[in-house]
Amino acid sequence: MTHPAESICIAALKGGSGKTVLSVGMIAAWHDEGFKVAAFKKGPDFIDAGWHSFAAGSPCRNLDSFMMSPGLIKELFYQYAAGADMALVEGNRGLYDGLDARGRCSTAELAKLLGLPVILIVDVTMVTRTVAAIVKGCQVFDPDIEIKGVILNRVAGSRQEKLIKETIDYYCEIPVVGAVPKLKNDPFPERHMGLVPHQEQRSAAKAIAWAKEIAFKYLDLKLIRKITSTENPRSNDICIPHSGHVDQEGSPEHPGNGNTAVPTLGQVRIGVIKDSVFWFYYPENLEALARAGASLIELDSTTDENLPPLDGLYIGGGFPETQPELLSSNTSFLESLKTAAESGLPVYAECGGFMYLGGGLHVGGRFYPMAGVLPVDFILKKKPRGHGYTVLETEGENLYFSPGDIIKGHEFHYSEPFLTSGKQVTFAFNVRRGHGIDGNKDGMCFKSVLGVYTHIHAAGAPGWAAGIVRAALSFKGLNKKLPPGA
Repeated sequence: MTHPAESICIAALKGGSGKTVLSVGMIAAWHDEGFKVAAFKKGPDFIDAGWHSFAAGSPCRNLDSFMMSPGLIKELFYQYAAGADMALVEGNRGLYDGLDARGRCSTAELAKLLGLPVILIVDVTMVTRTVAAIVKGCQVFDPDIEIKGVILNRVAGSRQEKLIKETIDYYCEIPVVGAVPKLKNDPFPERHMGLVPHQEQRSAAKAIAWAKEIAFKYLDLKLIRKITSTENPRSNDICIPHSGHVDQEGSPEHPGNGNTAVPTLGQVRIGVIKDSVFWFYYPENLEALARAGASLIELDSTTDENLPPLDGLYIGGGFPETQPELLSSNTSFLESLKTAAESGLPVYAECGGFMYLGGGLHVGGRFYPMAGVLPVDFILKKKPRGHGYTVLETEGENLYFSPGDIIKGHEFHYSEPFLTSGKQVTFAFNVRRGHGIDGNKDGMCFKSVLGVYTHIHAAGAPGWAAGIVRAALSFKGLNKKLPPGA
């Protein structure tokens, strides 16, 4: 297995240093020049990945060493980078920031695993010569990390830029491949701890054009391409701290072809609500469902009047609290969804989708009714109630997972649920890491419905797609046996 002709990892010293905007700018610039760019995002982040996809004109893939084994990460990278002119992997947080003192699940770990040269972005606000000391420290902290260039961000002026460049050249012996000044009128708005999703941005194309212009104007794109390289021959010899996954040939997490293959179980119609509210779907999740036999029917919760005939429904994540009035006003669709769920339609919903299935949302002092499938309402808070990686253990019987299954995922929600009177529900999972619904449980079950805060990635949970398709097949078979009008 070999890299595409050119591969690079974009890293920084900390979050908020400008990695995503500059990565998006580079992707858009190279795409504009006619290059096919394979974009990747380290970690579970779905918002940054969405911007990458928009800039590249093709799906960005997440590479996450908490949810995936090292072997599977390499297979996914090689598979999706195949045929591209170059591959860009954007890291997250600081270069060496991970889950423990050894740097497990860090950007550095991923760069070593894939043998990628690193471009380090440094916010140089109110600092000059010390920048070289910091870069040098990153170089010697782990000699197996090949830092090949530096981008200076938020530069105050030409004097600062000149001094920092000379110092890095003298002490670090690597080039400064870009110097971006402090910029005004940034069209990339932020929410919570990151960018606003491009699906909510009417001016998303304008933002991409702005980032592309920044890349062309302030980055040496030709030099960056020169220092990208084919596979680092040392990468296969470097010991990567084990992430806790079993990585053996033939194991469920090592399918052998990198495509999270699931045998076709049978043809079913599975709806996917995909609109300006619900848009967070890992591409691999939808691909895994299709390989298992699902014909995916895209739906819009804001404009569709009713659910079409379906055998199952998948509602992904999003931010329903940003458009609650729009969702709540489409009463015919909500009633159609509730009727279908009451009739036994298998529904799998994550985070924002889970909130949509509840009784309603309390946002800004107002209450907005939702589908009312699950006896739970949600209050939006100013601080996150669940943020980070999760580990769930399947506790009881449900249509999608078997008792004892261990599921690794992540959660990111500002909503707090509270049960209302009414239906009897059970919970599918014990929370071993994370917060879930109440710190102890996640996965609210009612009939064939499962609403869960945790987002999973099909590459790290190969049984997930099969579980949804099997549930849909069972529902389809039941409907065939019923007399017309039953």
